[in-house]
Amino acid sequence: MSNWPPNPDQSPNPQLNSAQPSGPEWQLLEKVLLSSVEEQRRTRRWGIFFKLITLAYVLFVLVALGRGCSSEPGKLGAAPSVAHLAIIDIQGEIGGDRGVHSDDVIESLNQAFEAKTSKAVVLNINSPGGSPVQSDEIFQEIVRLRAANPDKKVYAVIADIGASGAYYIASSADEIWVNPSSLVGSIGVIMPNYSIEALMKKLGVEDRTLTSGEHKAALSFTKPLDPFEKAHVEGVLADVHQQFIAAVKKGRGDRLKDDGKLFSGLFWTGNQSIKLGLADHTGGINSLSRQLKIDETFNYTQPTNPLALLAERLATQAGHAVGLSLGDSVKASAEQPHTVSLQ
Repeated sequence: MSNWPPNPDQSPNPQLNSAQPSGPEWQLLEKVLLSSVEEQRRTRRWGIFFKLITLAYVLFVLVALGRGCSSEPGKLGAAPSVAHLAIIDIQGEIGGDRGVHSDDVIESLNQAFEAKTSKAVVLNINSPGGSPVQSDEIFQEIVRLRAANPDKKVYAVIADIGASGAYYIASSADEIWVNPSSLVGSIGVIMPNYSIEALMKKLGVEDRTLTSGEHKAALSFTKPLDPFEKAHVEGVLADVHQQFIAAVKKGRGDRLKDDGKLFSGLFWTGNQSIKLGLADHTGGINSLSRQLKIDETFNYTQPTNPLALLAERLATQAGHAVGLSLGDSVKASAEQPHTVSLQ
């Protein structure tokens, strides 16, 4: 007999239908399988949720980094609408990778002087010094801004240390405030140099540096110190030193005491520096704020570029991982340009 059309009340294959399990074991297995499917669905939903949260966080960080790297005016936020002290940080080595850069400081200074509600500018100093060029650039800009804004005084507040190039900058202020234990001064110039000639001979390393100028390899680490070159470099340092001395005298004027060791490169405590005329008062920013009767402060310091800092750290780690061979080190030492530093 033909099976078409099929009977809706009858299974198309009675044998299969009778073989299908329908007991409590099957029902339990079905529940377990359905629970597993539901758990997988729930896991996928949570996975998507956390991925979205992570994506939102990454976007937030990128936006924050973008704002930190922005060079647009006003990126520090609007200055207070009330009278305030304009803080400019001079923290770390001047000209160093992670320290103070003259361009950033000069930009901050101009913003601070332009702000109508800033009543005074405070150089918040904690630095051992650094580049004489960048120190002088900041010094000259402060002198210019003071002359253009005679109603707005500049105060330098030295914390742990305000030495060499940092003191160069501080001397441009109307007044210098120090802690009794601050280290102040070190008015001198230095160019580090050393010899590895004996070590090279011991290791059997030969210097084959070639030059096209008679004194191009002056102060080489791998050869004896030439008297003429030594005298020449000392003259260069003396000239930079005289510029340093002239800047300090211009800034401090008659307040400086007549002491032959004042410009010898020595440094002193805060208390000693006041006696020598290198500083004026003891106290910090809070003390200055109370004396001027200005409660509000606002920091105009330009933020560090976070992407550049990250790249620098990665490069540093990579450099440590790879390292340099002894031959490369000797070659780098022989060819390295000598830098003048106010430290």
